[in-house]
Amino acid sequence: MITIILTVVLAVVVVGLSIVVVKTVAAPKRVEEIKKLLKQGKNQSAAKLAKQIIAKDPKNYQAHYYLGKAYLADNRDELALMEYKNINENALFNETLPEVQFRKEFASLLMKFNQKEEALREYLLLSKQDPNDADVFFNAGKISEQMNRKDLALGFYKKCVHLSPKNAKAHAAIGYILFQSKQIQEAKKELDLAIRLNPETYSCYYYIGKLLKDSKDLGGAVKAFDKAQRDSEYKQKALIERATCFMMANRVDNALIDLQRAIELDKSGTNSDTMYARYFLAACYEKTRKIQKAIENWEIIYKQNKNFRDVAAKLSEYKDLQSNDCLKDFLTCSDPEFLEICKNLALKSLKLKAQQADLKKSGCQLMCVEAASDDWRNMRKQAFLLRFYRDPEPVEDVIIREVLDQAKAANCTKAYFFTSSAFTRTAVNFAENRPIELVSKEKLERLLEDARK
Repeated sequence: MITIILTVVLAVVVVGLSIVVVKTVAAPKRVEEIKKLLKQGKNQSAAKLAKQIIAKDPKNYQAHYYLGKAYLADNRDELALMEYKNINENALFNETLPEVQFRKEFASLLMKFNQKEEALREYLLLSKQDPNDADVFFNAGKISEQMNRKDLALGFYKKCVHLSPKNAKAHAAIGYILFQSKQIQEAKKELDLAIRLNPETYSCYYYIGKLLKDSKDLGGAVKAFDKAQRDSEYKQKALIERATCFMMANRVDNALIDLQRAIELDKSGTNSDTMYARYFLAACYEKTRKIQKAIENWEIIYKQNKNFRDVAAKLSEYKDLQSNDCLKDFLTCSDPEFLEICKNLALKSLKLKAQQADLKKSGCQLMCVEAASDDWRNMRKQAFLLRFYRDPEPVEDVIIREVLDQAKAANCTKAYFFTSSAFTRTAVNFAENRPIELVSKEKLERLLEDARK
């Protein structure tokens, strides 16, 4: 009887061991089969086999790993991330499940889901496990930069170029950070080096353009921004910057073209750079007296961000245009019509007759005499100089000085300066106790209304 029991027990043990041995031998073969399926591009079949293995052995993390890779290959990134997180929390890494390769893939996946802290943690681990891989330090720098930890990013990028001196992207990244921290000479050196290493590092031209623009080399800046547009990430920014160069050079028509293109690049219309493009576009329209178009762009910006620059103030400044046709005509009419409006105002509101009318930058200038009655026609008439200004910017004292000097040279009794905007404090202070009267927007509106009656 004892012999029979022992025989049965021994048989059970043998069978059990056989099953274990079969599983031990068979499982790796089945996992290898998943690998083959992935190489053949049969992602769904690979995932199906991996799930079967995991159903029988939930702790087979090699199967979990290949399941995650199958999800990645099939663009099912969320499911892949779940598998990788499970592996990261539970797996013991070995030759069949290499830790370095896994962490590189895991860090990249975390970045896809904007989990920057976790991704940076993975790259920090990798920097110790694979300290000679320059790409590890470059990626760590990129994440640190996105997290606004510029000093940390700079350290990683410098480690990258130490390991890989000809890494153009790393030199470019160092140049960007140095540019942002106002280390101009060092930044230019890194940017120039990046371009020498790889002439197609077009993003560098954007920052070189900014440097040239700051130094007032507008021609050089425009050329740099031309090249920067070849980088899709910087194309919109480069167009906007090139447009501002044209604005500084008073080439408003060129600026308008670039700004329209920059806006069209953003199909959703929600990019923050698009708001800057609209803001500068509105400034161009304002400068060319297409006020209604300027208002349309300010209103679009205002809907997205009520606190964007001085947009609210601009809309408030021009709200009268909707109800005040006189001011609207003054600001938007053609140059010949503008001269007639100004001569009519001088005659009807000030009783001054224009003897000479000349167009000036942002307006016109009239040389006038008193429109006296016939009883006084034989007497010498006093001369007056009138300057009309329809630029949106407040009038500076330097312009007032210029007009007053012209009035004195022409032996004028008095000068008047009319503006549709306002005067700076220095301009007002300068005009005090001098023979020039400053007429700002509010009074100008009343005079235009009176002149139309």
